[in-house]
Amino acid sequence: MENQLAKSTEERTFQYQDSLPSLPVPPLEESLKKYLESVKPFANEEEYKKTEEIVQKFQNGIGAELHQKLLERAKGKRNWLEEWWLNVAYLDVRIPSQLNVNFAGPSPHFEHYWPPKEGTHLERGSIILWHNLNYWQLLRKEKVPVDKVGNTPLDMNQFRMLFSTCKVPGITRDSIMNYFRTESEGHSPSHLAVLCRGRVFVFDVIHEGSLITPPEFLRQLTHIQEKCRREPEGPGIAALTSEERTRWAKAREYLISLDPENLTLLEKIQSSLFVYSMEDGRPHVTPEDYSQIISILFSGDPTVRWGDKSYNLISFSNGVFGCNCDHAPYDAMVMVHIAHYVDEKILENEGRWKGSEKVRDLPFPEELVFTVDEKILNDISQAKAQYLKEASNLQFAAYAFTSFGKKLTKKKKLHPDTFIQLALQLAYYRLHGRPGCCYETAMTRYFYHGRTETLRPCTTEAVRWCQFMQDPSASLLERQQKMLEAFAKHNKMMKECSSGRGFDRHLLGLLLTAREEGLPTPELYTDPLFSRSGGGGNFVLSTSLVGYLRIQGVVVPMVHNGYGFFYHIRDDRLTLWLRHPEEYTNRLGLDKVCRGLFSLEIMSRDRCRKTSPADFSCLP
Repeated sequence: MENQLAKSTEERTFQYQDSLPSLPVPPLEESLKKYLESVKPFANEEEYKKTEEIVQKFQNGIGAELHQKLLERAKGKRNWLEEWWLNVAYLDVRIPSQLNVNFAGPSPHFEHYWPPKEGTHLERGSIILWHNLNYWQLLRKEKVPVDKVGNTPLDMNQFRMLFSTCKVPGITRDSIMNYFRTESEGHSPSHLAVLCRGRVFVFDVIHEGSLITPPEFLRQLTHIQEKCRREPEGPGIAALTSEERTRWAKAREYLISLDPENLTLLEKIQSSLFVYSMEDGRPHVTPEDYSQIISILFSGDPTVRWGDKSYNLISFSNGVFGCNCDHAPYDAMVMVHIAHYVDEKILENEGRWKGSEKVRDLPFPEELVFTVDEKILNDISQAKAQYLKEASNLQFAAYAFTSFGKKLTKKKKLHPDTFIQLALQLAYYRLHGRPGCCYETAMTRYFYHGRTETLRPCTTEAVRWCQFMQDPSASLLERQQKMLEAFAKHNKMMKECSSGRGFDRHLLGLLLTAREEGLPTPELYTDPLFSRSGGGGNFVLSTSLVGYLRIQGVVVPMVHNGYGFFYHIRDDRLTLWLRHPEEYTNRLGLDKVCRGLFSLEIMSRDRCRKTSPADFSCLP
């Protein structure tokens, strides 16, 4: 990234936005054919035949009408899905979003120059803030390099939502407030919000025309910490953001009615660059075990996270950091970008500040003191109680699998992401004795304002391979052949989804078209196989590749008894994941499956002609 930043003077971050292609609407027949393929692993012969009839009826009837209306919509919008997706997936959702929608992840600096060490959080925090805000300045100048696949630019619109962005609760639908502007567009807020022990502070990060330095950040953070330690805790207004959305909206309206100044204070938090959360906890973390820190990043003190902010940078007293971010305005790849940039800067500077120690005469941070009454205090107390109750229902496990990583899988000509996905399918099949409907994120950023598409990894080919793996009479050659067929199918689907030829978002568009037209829900969506195969957000396995860097993050599962599985793949390791809620996560046994899958590939390529079908000593 550093090399890219140095060479980025000729390209501006958002310069290709106007030339990106519009999001296409796939052919109806093609989408329905893919849908039928996706439900096959979850149906018996009779059920599948019935669903086939429902799909055929849909294709020849109401589906064709809805498809034409969707095509008309697409003619007038560069991204026919964008507004719908934002509303249906995020803004209309009424459950508490801090636990159920947000994503979180630890900063990787503890792996090198910043191992956990009590009392280092202020000095390290001042450095990490400075690097984050250097990235903000690069973004304002449009010097963050354009993401590309080969020479093809990807949509960069989501990067606008990283800073000075906040979700605002509504009675039936939330909204997103975005105050960020590039330098060419005009003024952009330059104040930071700091939450500490239930209190809220703000200060400007620009002084006399330049970004304040780490020693100056240290002065501001020290002032806030000392004030909070010698004085009583604040009311913890931030806990209200963890509430059910309509309750939070009503509490916010009441808070504003108490005193108009409360609205001014809320808007200062909303427009702030991001929230810096100062937590008193000291989570355990090692390069092999991230479980506790991920748990606390999700379920820590709700009075020091503004759950609606696009970016909460969280510091702990042992000098460990992480983030908790609202998912509505952007996807995790934006956070991966900035987190990687900051991590590279910390590495480059050996974890230290090497500049001037001079501290200018800065204004001290301003405390935002809300007018509250007993009702608001009770609302805060109830919000904290429901948050902690729901958080206790989550179990987290995040471990590093260090036997091998991307380097070895690529050497064997196996796509690393597909490798993990098939290992996950096999693990679920072995544990539960049946296929697991699975969501994997595919990106659609080739298109204007593109975000994601659903890829369904539980294919007929993957299930057939799992069955061969469980069949003691199957030879290694047969297992290898089935595995490679499953690999090929998965890779093909990922290319199709990324090129706008997935089917889940298309089916969603048809359903929403019916709703807007006041039509009854088509039978396709009420067919039991629709939800059993994952439709309508019912995937038992919710998964996503976070990337190939040190950065990692997680989101809770889609369904109560499901698995959330998020992973990053490095040259020498794979780091895995999250579970919700009642079974222990390590029961999935993915560690054994990864070893077994790779052992199978090695043996089947190198020894399959020499090994008898009964020799499975390499398998878990």
